[in-house]
Amino acid sequence: MVKNIKLVNVMAIMIGSAIMGFGINYFNIANGLAEGGIMGVSLILNYLLGWNPGVSSFLINIPLLLIGWKVMGRTSFIYAIIGAVSLSVFLYAFEFASKKLDDPLLASLYAGAFVGIGLGIVFRYGGMTDGMDVVALLCRQYWGWSLGKTLFLTDMIIIVLSLIYLDLQRAMYTLIAITVGARLIDFVQEGSYSAKAVTIISNEPDKIAAAVLQQMKRGVTFLSGKGAYTREPKEILYCVISRNETGKLKNIVKEADPDAFVIFSDAHEVVGKGWS
Repeated sequence: MVKNIKLVNVMAIMIGSAIMGFGINYFNIANGLAEGGIMGVSLILNYLLGWNPGVSSFLINIPLLLIGWKVMGRTSFIYAIIGAVSLSVFLYAFEFASKKLDDPLLASLYAGAFVGIGLGIVFRYGGMTDGMDVVALLCRQYWGWSLGKTLFLTDMIIIVLSLIYLDLQRAMYTLIAITVGARLIDFVQEGSYSAKAVTIISNEPDKIAAAVLQQMKRGVTFLSGKGAYTREPKEILYCVISRNETGKLKNIVKEADPDAFVIFSDAHEVVGKGWS
């Protein structure tokens, strides 16, 4: 196997692609729902020309994946190819799967869940399923946009084009599915890393830091600050904790300095030595 290509990543990308391929056949196509990105274009071509979505999606992806080769490098490009091929294969393999639901809202929720979870897994392990994912990753790299946000915006364009064969009701249900999917993409991609970044301004920084180190086994960093009103130098504490440790930290700070000023911020991704 090519150097730097991990088997666990390959397997995860294939599993995510399988979930997505099954969901598109079982819920989207069966219930007349469109989809965003290149997959949405493929569904339009399937409706207008009868082209197989698995084949057409892969053929459309080729130019964008070639761009991805230059931007991402060999390893990411190989993962992208694995994702694109896997999705095409599973779209074909699950072509028999179809579930027409009486409740279109329920169908849209299921469709969004399967696509969101599947694509989130693919993203988390470095893969892609179509060229629009390359655009999403570029937007995150250069503008800091979340993957879900970028895909949501591009999906809106595809939905407008899908009005060629969608009525307004099904277009709205498709929008619901895409919204659910976008949220789940970010949750699966970043949720497991969710943590709290904490900034503490206190007159008892040493006491609080010692308690955090001893009781919570978390690292603490001292930052230099100065009060705008008093102009006095002050040490500010900064640390990162898991969400379930928030209450414990509040108790530590309250016991050491009831007048401390504490700011909790969401940290969606934490990497580095000492964090788990």
